[in-house]
Amino acid sequence: IQQHREIHVVLGNEACDLDSTVSALAMAYFLAQSSPGARATFVPVLNIPRADFALRPETLFLLRDQGIPDSCLIFRDDIDLGGLHRAGLLTLTLVDHHVLPGADAALEEAVVEVLDHRPLERGRARPCRVTVEPVGSCATLVTERIAQGPPGLLDRTTATLLHATILVDCINLSPAAGKVTPRDVACVALLEERFPELPPRDSVFGALQGAKFDVTGLSTEQMLRKDLKVLSSDELLLGVSGIYVDLETFLLRPGLLQDLDAFCQARGYAGLVAMTVSFNERHEPTRKLGVFSRCETLRATLCRALEEATAPSLQLQPLPSPWPCLGAFAQGNAVASRKKVLPILRAAL
Repeated sequence: IQQHREIHVVLGNEACDLDSTVSALAMAYFLAQSSPGARATFVPVLNIPRADFALRPETLFLLRDQGIPDSCLIFRDDIDLGGLHRAGLLTLTLVDHHVLPGADAALEEAVVEVLDHRPLERGRARPCRVTVEPVGSCATLVTERIAQGPPGLLDRTTATLLHATILVDCINLSPAAGKVTPRDVACVALLEERFPELPPRDSVFGALQGAKFDVTGLSTEQMLRKDLKVLSSDELLLGVSGIYVDLETFLLRPGLLQDLDAFCQARGYAGLVAMTVSFNERHEPTRKLGVFSRCETLRATLCRALEEATAPSLQLQPLPSPWPCLGAFAQGNAVASRKKVLPILRAAL
C-alpha cells in the first residue's frame, strides 16, 4: 500500500479445500506468465488463516510432494485485502466460488473474473469475465483456460497439481460417484498426454484420499472446521461442515453435544448441518446428514426442506439420534454432494 503497488489476487473459497487451493495457485501462475508487462503483481491467496492449514492434510501432502513449502504460500491473514481495495490497488479473480461472503461484500467491485463449477446464483455486470460450468472440479476449468492460452506455459508441477486435484474431486473419474463429466475426463487425458510421466491415477487418488480421510487426533472442533461453509440470511448464520467419518461414528464422539454447542456459540451460528461421506472400494459414496440446532423452529424448517427437496431429491431416511436437538438422516441419493445440498439449505433460510 505504501509503495502504491497494484495487486491482482486470485482467491479460492472459504473452505480452502484442495480444489480451491490448486485452482488459485495455478490460475495466478498462469496469469503472471501470460501477462508480460502487467502493472499488477499476481498473488494466489488461500482463504483461511495460516494456522488452519494443518487441517487440510491432502493439500499439505500434495504441495510438499511437489516441493512447495508452506512458507511460499500466502494466507488470508497474511494480506490486507480490505486495505488494498480502499487504496484502489486491488483486483480480484475468484476461483471455486463466485459470490463473496457478507464479510467481504465490499470487495465485490474489485472482481474482474470468476471461474466456478457451482450453479450461478447471480450474474455479474461487464467487464467481469464469468466462466461458470457444471464440471466436477474447478481445476478442470483452470486446465482448460491454461490450455487455451499461449503455448508452453503449462509445466510439469502445475500439471501434476491440476491432475491430482481433478482425480480427487471426481473420485478417480468414477461414474458411480456422480461427479465426473466428459470435460473432467478430457482434461485428465490432456494432462497425461502432455506429461506421460505423471504418476498412475490409482496411486495419486489413493494417497490423497487416504490423507483427506485421516482424522486421527483431530478434536470435534477441528473436524467441524476442516471443511466448513457458512450460509447467511438477514437474521442468522448456518454452518455446513463436511465430515470424513460415518455419521454414527461421529455421533458417538465423547462430549459431542457440548462441542456442537460451543462451536456454534463461538461463531454465532444458529445451527449446524454435518454432511458425512465415506466410500467403498468401488468409489461409491455413502452420505448421511446431521441437523443440529437448539432452535426447534429452525431445525424443523431445515429438516423439512431437506426431506421435501426435489431439485434434487435427497431421498432421506430418518436415523436414530441420541438428542432431540439433532436430526439424523441417511441420504439415499448418494450422488447429491454438498454443492447440490447448499442451495436447498440457502432457500430454506
